[in-house]
Amino acid sequence: MTDTSGSSTGKKTAGAFDIRMIIAMLIGVYGLILVVTGLVATSDADLEQADGFNINLWAGIGMVAVAAVFLIWVRLRPIVVPAHHEEEPEREH
Repeated sequence: MTDTSGSSTGKKTAGAFDIRMIIAMLIGVYGLILVVTGLVATSDADLEQADGFNINLWAGIGMVAVAAVFLIWVRLRPIVVPAHHEEEPEREH
């Protein structure tokens, strides 16, 4: 098991710079926009065109769920990076 506290081993987690976090935030924001659009701005004509299925609402809920899975993944399996970079060995010319 890897220590992620950063105090004794000199390692820390990637945090907000983890690509999974960035993907989760993008999908989550777009999902929330679709949920709000599905709840507020869906007309009867839109529903009739989609056979009574509120596509924006359900796609938004799905995207928010995927974003939540990504966030859980980031929380359970953080990427550990070294806190200090070791010096590069001298190269011979």
